[in-house]
Amino acid sequence: MIQRIVRLEFRTEEIEAFKALFEENKEKIRGFEGCNSLKLLQDVNKPAIFFTYSVWNSEDDLNNYRHSELFAKVWKATKSKFAGRAEAWSTDLLHAL
Repeated sequence: MIQRIVRLEFRTEEIEAFKALFEENKEKIRGFEGCNSLKLLQDVNKPAIFFTYSVWNSEDDLNNYRHSELFAKVWKATKSKFAGRAEAWSTDLLHAL
């Protein structure tokens, strides 16, 4: 399984619009084939910084999502709200307690 972590930083005036966008699309993303879980996290001390954390069956499933119409639509709307460049990591889970 692939654990995908994406760091997003938004302009302050766009925070609520991003939250609404996520709320509108979270079930569609979570329902995408191969997605096992989806979380949205917000930094405690810097509220303009968010992280998405998703778990995918495989890198192929993640890439299928990343090349989908859904991703293109959501990413375009998300990107327009950025204060800085997004960062993303695909990781393997080594330990969980």
